[in-house]
Amino acid sequence: MSTTAIPENVKRPMPPSVVHLGWFLLAGGLIVFLGAYVTDARRAAFDNVILLLFLASLAAGSLFLVALEHLAGAVWSTPMRRLIEFLAGLTPLLPLVGLPLLFHLHDLFHWTHAEVVAGDQILQGKTAYLNVPFFVLRFFAVCLTWLLFFWLFTRNSLKQDRTGDQKLTTRNARLAAAFLPVFAITLTVTAVDWGMSLEPHWFSTIFGVYYFAGTALAAVALATLVVVYLLDAGYLPPLRGDNLYSLGALMFAFVNFWAYIAFSQFLLLWYANLPEETFWFMHRWEHGWQVVSISLIVVHFAVPYFALLPQEAKMDRKRLKIMAIWILAARLVDLYWLIMPSFGDSVTLGWQELGIPLVATGLVIVVLAWKMQRHNLVPVGDPKLSRGLDFRL
Repeated sequence: MSTTAIPENVKRPMPPSVVHLGWFLLAGGLIVFLGAYVTDARRAAFDNVILLLFLASLAAGSLFLVALEHLAGAVWSTPMRRLIEFLAGLTPLLPLVGLPLLFHLHDLFHWTHAEVVAGDQILQGKTAYLNVPFFVLRFFAVCLTWLLFFWLFTRNSLKQDRTGDQKLTTRNARLAAAFLPVFAITLTVTAVDWGMSLEPHWFSTIFGVYYFAGTALAAVALATLVVVYLLDAGYLPPLRGDNLYSLGALMFAFVNFWAYIAFSQFLLLWYANLPEETFWFMHRWEHGWQVVSISLIVVHFAVPYFALLPQEAKMDRKRLKIMAIWILAARLVDLYWLIMPSFGDSVTLGWQELGIPLVATGLVIVVLAWKMQRHNLVPVGDPKLSRGLDFRL
């Protein structure tokens, strides 16, 4: 029997100071991007790709976490699922973030140059997939697919707040079963189109899984940061340490999964030692990129691994917040390492790249504030909520 009272209404707006900060960061980031496009449009386009892939990680990754809870029938995450649904609200913004890139495809992709393709047998063999009309069609198809599932999940969840209809839980579970294979395909398409096709002669059969590993980790980290922040601020009903432990354990698990997939991709290419495969890694081991490559191992794996390894660390609110921010920053380093070597031989880092974290942080705060003002912060109609509030491992 539940010992925790289920709240009837949990709707509290974000403090105005935080909302103003979000708009300030967003405006500042947009100004930086505008200046970058004016001074060096090609470099700005590559920065824009990093921003798009980062926000896609947060939006689609949040959708993945929502679907995972519904499909698994998880209880521990139910009190915090609404916040993850809020974060999935970044999904409708993805076409807007990607729109400027559609006017700079020629600056980004070698395969858009007809004269290059004409003299390249490998690229000629890939034209059925790598052509501008199909590329644009895939981009909008992926965005619309994610948007459709986002709308369906949240519509059922919010309707359950009003009606308490338990059948809506079953509907979302069935919806999740349909979404997960679609998610796997669309996320792989996103990774291949905006990441791997920047260097179209190179290929990796594990690249989509690599992007998924980083996506899931970033989504869990952002969810952890938001949940712990709002919990400390008194916005959420009291959660047990076991709820936080599950968040920390999930974050720790995906840190290890990312490292395993990253090493597997490297090991397979190194073992085969084929020139058409290894050049991609060699490019990231020259002209200063070796520093970024080594730092990625430390920042994205070693530090969060050892910081989250102790059992008590997974329930420590302060450590969870610090490591969530750390992992999100590491995700940006990872995407920078994936994308920017295609822009130039040497490491390129300046004021132009500052727009990426500014816009991303601003959008997260603004979207979260907009959602918090209009909807309950917990799914008060979900039949699993009482068990989630009383969850014990």
